[in-house]
Amino acid sequence: MDYVKVSYDNKIVKQFALATVFWGIIGMTVGLWIALELVFPQLNMGVPQLSFGRDRPIHTNAVIFAFVGNGIFMGVYYSLQRLCKAPMFSKFLSNLHFWSWQLIIVLAALSLSMGITTGKEYAELEWPIDILITLVWVVFGINMMGTIIKRRERHIYVGIWFYIATLVTVAMLHIVNSLELPVSLFKSYSIYAGVQDALVQWWYGHNAVAFFLTTPYLGLMYYFLPKAANRPVYSYKLSIVHFWTLIFLYIWAGPHHLLYTALPHWAQTLGTVFSIMLIAPSWGGMVNGLLTLRGAWDKVREDVVLKFMVVAVTAYGMSTFEGTMLSLKNVNAIGHFTDWIVAHVHIGALGWNGFLTFGILYWLIPRMWRTTLYSKSAANFHFWIGTLGILVYAVPMYWGGFTQALMWKDFNAEGQLSYTFLETSTQLKGMYALRSIGGTLYLIGVFMMAWNLWKTAAQGSFLAEEEVEVPEMPRTYNKPKGEFWHRPLERRPIQFMIVALIMVIIGGVIELVPTFLIKSNIPTISSVQPYTPLELQGRDIYVREGCYTCHSQMVRPFRSEVVRYGEYSKAGEFVYDHPFQWGSKRTGPDLAREGVGDLKKTDAWHYMHRLDPRQVSSGRIMPAYPWLLDSEVNMDMIPAKIRAMQKLGVPYPEGYDQIATEDYLKQADGIVANMKADKEIESPNTAEIVALIAYLQRLGVDINTETNLQNQAKK
Repeated sequence: MDYVKVSYDNKIVKQFALATVFWGIIGMTVGLWIALELVFPQLNMGVPQLSFGRDRPIHTNAVIFAFVGNGIFMGVYYSLQRLCKAPMFSKFLSNLHFWSWQLIIVLAALSLSMGITTGKEYAELEWPIDILITLVWVVFGINMMGTIIKRRERHIYVGIWFYIATLVTVAMLHIVNSLELPVSLFKSYSIYAGVQDALVQWWYGHNAVAFFLTTPYLGLMYYFLPKAANRPVYSYKLSIVHFWTLIFLYIWAGPHHLLYTALPHWAQTLGTVFSIMLIAPSWGGMVNGLLTLRGAWDKVREDVVLKFMVVAVTAYGMSTFEGTMLSLKNVNAIGHFTDWIVAHVHIGALGWNGFLTFGILYWLIPRMWRTTLYSKSAANFHFWIGTLGILVYAVPMYWGGFTQALMWKDFNAEGQLSYTFLETSTQLKGMYALRSIGGTLYLIGVFMMAWNLWKTAAQGSFLAEEEVEVPEMPRTYNKPKGEFWHRPLERRPIQFMIVALIMVIIGGVIELVPTFLIKSNIPTISSVQPYTPLELQGRDIYVREGCYTCHSQMVRPFRSEVVRYGEYSKAGEFVYDHPFQWGSKRTGPDLAREGVGDLKKTDAWHYMHRLDPRQVSSGRIMPAYPWLLDSEVNMDMIPAKIRAMQKLGVPYPEGYDQIATEDYLKQADGIVANMKADKEIESPNTAEIVALIAYLQRLGVDINTETNLQNQAKK
């Protein structure tokens, strides 16, 4: 057998490893800050960039795409070279990928802090950054597939299967969900509206969890766990079943985020059915990982790397089981919109993604620096304080979720709701404080790890190019008799990629296409009219400030919600909503009927509530938004926004963009006059607060029968 010398590039692995640690600290620190803001809302200090609504997407993007993203690339670039027995296809592409990804992260943080956002969870970045992400992902794809094609190992390993599935599915999800119509360099509107936008968003959102936070990490698990345990993967055939069933079933599960909403019932049912089936491959992967440790459990007691990995795989199993349970409608009715969801997400993020990343770092850094870990005791301290941090974080959130659900739904003997929404919020303050303590403990562990890895690197010598001798792959291949059917596919990475893409496309097409093409899925409501220019601007401000992170706009058909908020939501209400605003969490009350009935407040009340919520009602945890009172709207953008909406099918009259500014000011003058008469409040008609008030006063009006009759009488 002929042997050839190859050189593995450890420098690119080092760069992604350093970035993972750095952005992990940044993202988790921001997370701790916003957790504290729920206990001490004054922490934003009246600064827009420090407000919860703007910082929450910074936290989620930093943890998902910066911390976990760099962790993925760290593991892929290290393992791929060794599994393929070949260096990366192009060092230039590797470096271009690294620096471009860091640029995206910086641009994301800056733009989100400035309120430049699309308002779609986990996909908040505006269209220029979306394009950059697409280009960088192509660079990564070329580099990865190029390495696989020039490999010196005939069959591609199971970890690579998951890398390939991640590559094609993330590309598909990102492109479809990011289709938007630009208004300017910093503003765009989703091409989808209402129910359709909600379905596309959670088809993306759920599968961003599936194919960015799960499948690549399963690939890393299949490489690094056997390496750390010095054991082969438990079952090759179970790996095959795990992979193909997982990627096929996962893509269908998105609608379970929209149970009891205005989404068509068939789509909700489809999401539930596939979510239930999903538990089988998910737990198959967990079992395959844990049973790889057969005969090595004694090592777990001593080896901190294995400790992190065992807890990570266990957290993966717990999180996937919980996801399946939450897809059941009776469980979802309790859990959705509550802090239970926050706990569920963080079991996955802190346990599965975080701990597996830490385990890989503790295994990888000493090897690349040709030394031993500086302090095993510090690493063990990190493990235990991190585990304690997860528990102290999650348990209060689970408790808080059950508390919220029970208080929201409780009726007294007279048939009236027992608690106001404010009472439920104040009840949770202690649990939010405990969550912050848990986050602090976890973050202390991360700082400890950073110090330990730095000291490890300092005592060693970095091996930038690892030269090894590997056997040259023979040009011919003699297929053995009775070869397993899957083996030929493992020799053909391009065909493998195509089959994987077809598997994930099937679910997407069957879910999305009927909702777009069959009109009966979204029945029209004649009374629903487009937003006025002032209301449209107010909606844009609402999105910019991240109000959707705390407030839903979706009244579900439960007695408790109908009594508290008003008539349940209909699909036809949202046909002009680009993007939808159904929300996924109720830290504050639902706003779908804010402009009608008992929920309606005066214009002056809304003004004072943004100035200082605690002056309006003590105990509120909502932050103040004083900058809205002073900031003025860029009136030059109003005609452009109307034209963009017309292109998206919103039925404004021909030439309406020419008089939109005039209509804007006329309606704004009315709100200014109301506030002056009510509370002697002086405000310019171009102030952002005026536009926001107009939008809030519009919510629920179009389908309110009493309001419509009054409007017709006025005409």
